[in-house]
Amino acid sequence: MATKRAGTKTGANGDVVVERVMTSDSFLTREIKKAPMREDHGALVADISHIPNDLKITIQGAREHNLKNVNLAVPRNRMVVFTGLSGSGKSSLAFDTLFAEGQRRYVESLSAYARQFLGQMDKPDVDFIEGLSPAVSIDQKTTNRNPRSTVGTITEIYDYLRLLFARTGVPHCPECGEPVSAQTPQQMVDTLLKNPERTRFQILAPVVRGRKGEFEDLLELLRGDGYARALIDGEMRQLSDDIKLTKQKKHTIEVVVDRLVIRDGIRQRLTDSVETALKLSKGVMVADFVDLDEKDPNRRQPFSEHRACPNGHQLQLDEIEPRTFSFNAPYGACPACDGIGYKLEIDPDLVIADDSKSLADGVIEPWGGGKTATEYYGHILQGLADELGFSMKTPWRDLPEDVRHDILYGHDFKVNVSYRNRWGRLREYSTGFEGVVRTLMRRYNETDSDQMKQYYESYMREVPCQACQGRRLRPEVLAVTVDGESIADVCDMPVEKGLAWVNGLELTGAAARIAGEVLKEIRARLGFLNDVGLNYLTLSRAAKTLSGGEAQRIRLATQIGSGLVGVMYVLDEPSIGLHQRDNERLIETLHHLRDLGNTLIVVEHDQETIEKADWVVDIGPGAGEHGGEVVYSGPARKLVDAPRSITGDYIAGRRAIETPDSRRKVSKTRQLRVVGARENNLKNINVNFPLGVMTVVTGVSGSGKSTLVNTILYPVLADKLNGARIVPGKHTRIEGVDQCDKVIHVDQNPIGRTPRSNPATYTGVWDKIRTLFAKTPEAQVRGYGPGRFSFNVKGGRCEACHGDGTLKIEMNFLPDVYVECEECHGKRYNRETLEVKYNGKTVSDVLDMPIEEAAQFFKAYPSISRYLDTLVQVGLGYIRLGQPAPTLSGGESQRVKLATELQRRSTGKTVYILDEPTTGLHFEDVRKLLLVLQGLVDKGNTVIVIEHNLDVVKSADWIIDLGPEGGDGGGTIVAEGTPEQVAQCEQSWTGKFLKPMLENAKNAN
Repeated sequence: MATKRAGTKTGANGDVVVERVMTSDSFLTREIKKAPMREDHGALVADISHIPNDLKITIQGAREHNLKNVNLAVPRNRMVVFTGLSGSGKSSLAFDTLFAEGQRRYVESLSAYARQFLGQMDKPDVDFIEGLSPAVSIDQKTTNRNPRSTVGTITEIYDYLRLLFARTGVPHCPECGEPVSAQTPQQMVDTLLKNPERTRFQILAPVVRGRKGEFEDLLELLRGDGYARALIDGEMRQLSDDIKLTKQKKHTIEVVVDRLVIRDGIRQRLTDSVETALKLSKGVMVADFVDLDEKDPNRRQPFSEHRACPNGHQLQLDEIEPRTFSFNAPYGACPACDGIGYKLEIDPDLVIADDSKSLADGVIEPWGGGKTATEYYGHILQGLADELGFSMKTPWRDLPEDVRHDILYGHDFKVNVSYRNRWGRLREYSTGFEGVVRTLMRRYNETDSDQMKQYYESYMREVPCQACQGRRLRPEVLAVTVDGESIADVCDMPVEKGLAWVNGLELTGAAARIAGEVLKEIRARLGFLNDVGLNYLTLSRAAKTLSGGEAQRIRLATQIGSGLVGVMYVLDEPSIGLHQRDNERLIETLHHLRDLGNTLIVVEHDQETIEKADWVVDIGPGAGEHGGEVVYSGPARKLVDAPRSITGDYIAGRRAIETPDSRRKVSKTRQLRVVGARENNLKNINVNFPLGVMTVVTGVSGSGKSTLVNTILYPVLADKLNGARIVPGKHTRIEGVDQCDKVIHVDQNPIGRTPRSNPATYTGVWDKIRTLFAKTPEAQVRGYGPGRFSFNVKGGRCEACHGDGTLKIEMNFLPDVYVECEECHGKRYNRETLEVKYNGKTVSDVLDMPIEEAAQFFKAYPSISRYLDTLVQVGLGYIRLGQPAPTLSGGESQRVKLATELQRRSTGKTVYILDEPTTGLHFEDVRKLLLVLQGLVDKGNTVIVIEHNLDVVKSADWIIDLGPEGGDGGGTIVAEGTPEQVAQCEQSWTGKFLKPMLENAKNAN
């Protein structure tokens, strides 16, 4: 970017005239402000044709997917928001056209050799694009699922921390906590000479430490070298004596090198003795102060030329390098768990489901399977109770800690079992007791049955490694500290606290100079994570546990940290999973990225982000076939003037999502009650979910919403109602499950990973359509069954392309080219199958129909139209029946799943759980979705939604607001009740944003 320059020259009268040259940034701002608005076919577009080409991006003839030959110009180095209905073509323009072309041009600038490793980019269907920069996409693709990947490693903060600890850390002994250091013989001599005059001591050289053997040769060698005495197993012995050591016992032999008294002129002799002792025992020496008592801890003072514990504990740490602190390298990783931090083990919390029960009541869940098993284990436990002196009727929580440990982990004693069998005969026998956990673990390892393995795994959890307590590193590595904290302590701090710790770090001398640059990098990166609303995350958090929105914001923070200039960033809904409170910080971060000199293309539906953009492009007016046009392009403030923009209507208030006039009544008797939820950051809370109403679980990011609903509530309901054995998060119990008959979880995972999967196959409607085609007279004459109309199996499909419709041709050094199959011309079926028609349409024509059209076409068949109507209801009328699954967005996939569940006959006792269903949805789509969800509740079902979108929150009957903050500061219930009640709660962040919204709705009425 041009910088501001001031030139001076002398005028005619000798006056100094100052010329100011405007920066390109100021010039662009001025030109955008005065750009005239032009209306063409109902589209309102700001004319920036007069702006120089190097300050704008120009697209001509974009036709990707449903785009209708779009021409568009947007300013560079500005934040441009693309908005519009779901399926209108925003992503096609932003990702499939702009980003794809920017990426492709950059890759094409590399050599042919480099390109073969990068993979090739398809050229988007566009006439030309001008003014592009190298493009970086920050989307919501899930992060690395590798268990070794953490927030610290993906942001590279952990790499800098390793450097900091390696260069400035103070090593300690993991056993006694004493600082560990290596000393030179000179330092050892100086330390000993600091003792008072007349102090008597002897220099010992430990030649054998705790090793088995007779050591005859060694003792002979010592005698030959002229040594007279040695301390053998703590006893002073004359080496001239005949010494016999037991071969099987461990021995310690310390040779007396010299006996000394502190006085003037001793330095030379002491130095020689110290050097001799170090040479004899390979760098280790002990000063034994003979006048002190044997039991005095100060009697012996160890010294070492290597890193050694002053108290003589054995250490494994030979070097302190950055790799020493890596849990992915053998030098630093905990040997028990290989640096993973956890193992799959039987979790006592799952075995003991409810600690208020006693052993007699069957508190040990896996031992209460059948009558025989219950009786067998009951007798053994009774025998154990007699031996240890506890009662079988005492609640588990009241049993002493050691008794509970013995029951779970066993004991090396024999249990005497005595009982009467069903015929009254007395039976007595003696048996070992290995404990509940060990029994289950042994059976898990021994069984060959997959079913039994799955059964035992339902009592297993990723339990923190016993050796390192889940910290992934060796004890010696964890004993290296900076300012009293180990590297694991720093990684376990939330980002906010970690930043405070780094800022408060006061290093002196060489350490300060060494750590200066490293601390600067750590500070900056932690600061960026804090700015994008991730202050609650810890650096040790596994990457696989992050949500799509969190992962995207981490990448955003990493990009800001890289400080690149002149890049085009394409972002896909960065506000997902973000509470209104944190939205402002995110927008500030985006503005900061823009101010560095980058162009931001943001696909977004969030009102605040749209209003704070420099430029808005609204694609529409509808979705699918009805979209693909630019209905508005210009400054954000003028969007409300666009006649065809639905987005403009919502922002101007001409359209709105209405607040319900009344809330459904909540019944105290009909509810699901989660007792003692304590997974992740939940603080042992009890939560009531009313049945028969729409409940929204909300709260700031990281407050524990997903943990409560997805990790505890859903797995328990799925286990009890659907028979799915999923291990739930830590909790005591859930009451009221008997009032529901099934649970349906609608998440955003793709409906399929191959192009063969599509909405028709996923919803099951394709089977019915194939059956219908098989019943046509033509098909029956030819003897075609439903299988003939499948593009996945031999028979009716085109064998040239195996039913794909396209052929992939691999090109060396060029992108793979997909060409239409010449046999079937992309229709997927062979000629004979396509001769069968229903109402004039072939099976291929039906696959290519938009769902809206297909719903009309099959109206006469309720069994088919019911499926299709539901898809139209949830706002998916624009997608094609055979649209490949990978081309559907997360929001579209979620709605396909929702529609699949909706068309099933409702029993009125179903629980629907949805995780942020408004992802990727426009205001208008949210309105449609709410109509569907309210319809479900009207039938008596229960809908539980995790959501931040205020339009959904205000439409709820009941709100559970978690918080008040994220991470450690969350995990409690801040408020619960109707939206009106939550809006009155002072402590609730959701309430603060909800209050003005409800008041506006009230005033409008």
